[in-house]
Amino acid sequence: MKESALFETHIESLPFVHRGKVRDIYAVDDDKLLIVQTDRLSAFDVILPDPIPGKGKLLTSLSAFWFEKLAHIMPNHLTGITPESVVAANEREQVQERAFVIRRFKPLPVEAIVRGYIVGSGWKDYQTTGAICGIKLPPGLQQAEKIPGGAIFTPSTKAKVGAHDENIPVSEVERQLGKELTARVKEKAVQLYTEAADYAIQRGIIIADTKFEFGLDDAGELFLIDEVLTPDSSRFWPADQYRTGISPPSYDKQFVRDWLETQNWNKKPPAPKLLESVIRQTMEKYQEALRRLTGA
Repeated sequence: MKESALFETHIESLPFVHRGKVRDIYAVDDDKLLIVQTDRLSAFDVILPDPIPGKGKLLTSLSAFWFEKLAHIMPNHLTGITPESVVAANEREQVQERAFVIRRFKPLPVEAIVRGYIVGSGWKDYQTTGAICGIKLPPGLQQAEKIPGGAIFTPSTKAKVGAHDENIPVSEVERQLGKELTARVKEKAVQLYTEAADYAIQRGIIIADTKFEFGLDDAGELFLIDEVLTPDSSRFWPADQYRTGISPPSYDKQFVRDWLETQNWNKKPPAPKLLESVIRQTMEKYQEALRRLTGA
C-alpha cells in the first residue's frame, strides 16, 4: 500500500504556534510543545511544492535513535510523552510515528554546523578564502577531502522561511552568546558529530557534515533540540562510493538540490514541481540511510 503524504497538519485541539520549513508546532501547555514532522521538503531554504511520502516518520525515527544514542553526551528536549495522548482522537493519525512532545526551551539564535569534510558552501568558502567561517585550512585540499586535524565548528545564521542561512565566524557567535556559552556549544557540537560519525562509518555511511540546534532552560543548562543527524540536517555519503575531487553521491536531499540546480529557477519561492522519479529516489535514499544506521 502506497504511503500517503502529510504536507501540513490541521490540529484544532491544541493552540497552533508555528509552521516551519518541515515541522508544525503546537502548544501542549506552558512547558511543553508538540512537534510534528510533516513530509514537506525544503531546499535552498525554500519549501518545495511536493512532499516526500513518509519522510516525516522516517526523520522522527532516526532522530529518536540519535537522541537515545547520544544522551550520555548531553540532555535533550524529549519528554517521553506519547504524542497521541495530547491530541483529539480524530487527530491521532496526523501525529502517529511522526511527532515528539518536547520541553520548551529558549533556542539559540545560531545553527551549530560541524564539518568533517570540505564540501558544499564550505568548499566554496575555502576556494575563495582558504578558510571556512574564518578558520584557516591547509592549502591544496580537494573537494570532499577529510578536514585535517578533525571536525570543525562552522556556525551559521538561522534564516526565516524563504531566506538563506549564512556562514558566520565564531567571533560573531561569541558576540551574540558570549564566549563561555559559545565554547560550550562548540565543544558539545563537535563531540556529538565525532561520536556519530565514528558510529556511522562502521555501517558504511560517512557523515560529511551536520547541523545541530541547542536551547537553554531557565537555569542556563544547554539542551540538544530540534532534529538530530537526519538526511534533512546532514550530508550522508555511502562510504563505498566515496572519493575526493567530486561531491560524492548521497543519502540525503543533496539529490534534490542537484536536480534543482538543473532547472531554470532563481532559488526563490515558488520552487519548481518535483518529478515523480525524483520524489521516489529521494525517499529510497532516506530509507537506505535509516536502514544502514539503525537496522530498521
